[in-house]
Amino acid sequence: MTRRAWTLVLLNVLIPGSAQVLAGSRRLGRWGLGSTLLSWAAVLVTVGLALFWNTPLLEVATNVVALTVVQVFLVYYAVLWVVLTLDTLRLVRIIRTAPTARGFIAGVMALLLVATVGPVAWGAYLTSVQHGLLNSLFTSQAAAADPVDGRYNILLLGGDAGADRTGLRPDSISVASIDAQTGATTIVGIPRNLYNAPFSEGSPLWGEFPDGYSCGDDCLISYLYTYGEEHPELYPDAESKGSNPGIEAMRDAVQGVTGLTVQYYVLIDMQGFVDLIDALGGISVNNTEGRLPINGGVDAAGNPINVDGWIEPGEQVLDGYHALWYARARHGSDDYHRMARQREVQQALLSQFQPATVLSKFQSVASAGAQTVDTDIPQAALGAFGQLALKAKEQQISDLEIVPPTYSNVYPDYDVIRADVATATAPAAPAG
Repeated sequence: MTRRAWTLVLLNVLIPGSAQVLAGSRRLGRWGLGSTLLSWAAVLVTVGLALFWNTPLLEVATNVVALTVVQVFLVYYAVLWVVLTLDTLRLVRIIRTAPTARGFIAGVMALLLVATVGPVAWGAYLTSVQHGLLNSLFTSQAAAADPVDGRYNILLLGGDAGADRTGLRPDSISVASIDAQTGATTIVGIPRNLYNAPFSEGSPLWGEFPDGYSCGDDCLISYLYTYGEEHPELYPDAESKGSNPGIEAMRDAVQGVTGLTVQYYVLIDMQGFVDLIDALGGISVNNTEGRLPINGGVDAAGNPINVDGWIEPGEQVLDGYHALWYARARHGSDDYHRMARQREVQQALLSQFQPATVLSKFQSVASAGAQTVDTDIPQAALGAFGQLALKAKEQQISDLEIVPPTYSNVYPDYDVIRADVATATAPAAPAG
């Protein structure tokens, strides 16, 4: 009876349902065996797709209906395995086994229950987290936009609505231009203190500013976000499209500056950015500027004072708090060096975090992402963007910074800027 008990225990672990077929309810056993074989087939297909063709997996991971089906099946199988394990414990008839083996058998069954059902339940939980992230972050109604001239152009804004500011003024403005076939990415950096941002004739801002956003020191490109929010009548349909008037004003200006058609935007809250970096375990950067101050101000000579600490030169592994200050520190530096550091942080986020890292901390990453990011990218576009992200991760990201001394921020020549952007985002010439 002891050998029989151990045999049933092992069968329940290795082939759930087989113990019932041999020694219990064959109907329950056949149901369990069928579900087990279906699970094995799903695992084999998943592994095969992960190794040779991951497109369907990305489609499932970014589709709420598919995720619901996966979640329901995982919950069902976890519950079924618990039922089969408890029934196996009944079939074992511990009271008829050797007295010295009874406690051992019961303890092993409890441990095996946790070791086998636990991962299935954890998978159902992660699926639920992903489902919630998709619904909270991405719109489910809009159709995916087509690439323009073979590229997706995404407006990236780093927003900071601090207590000392009137509304939100983007501290970081850039466009990620992504080749729709290869994933090759160029980031075009735009200084927040750029003057005379132009608008096309189709923009609601064209009537107000036909010669560009020019009205003195209060007309920097970053102020357009506040201007749009103060004049919502200019963009009455923005909210229904998953955007807002401030975003649309920035989009129009960036399109005028770069000559690119911007399909989507991503607004990153700079404070929530801290949580995202921490959730991912930090980033590695190479500080070539020298000591960078954390907080504080400057004295009459322009030297940092009353700082809360320093980011030292050289290779550094930064948590969220220090990564934020590495990206935003301006005392003792200038906006243009800060833009370069922001690009470095963006590239570190894309290149340094592996899928295993994200998966192991998925709950915190998803929570931070939902609180940190605002976007109008629809769920329908996520599968294609997932593929592009994997391709982009394997390539060197190029960048074009529209900053002095190459470009004047006060008297910019937008014809030259647009021509240089077109060159920087042109497809690479075929080898040979």
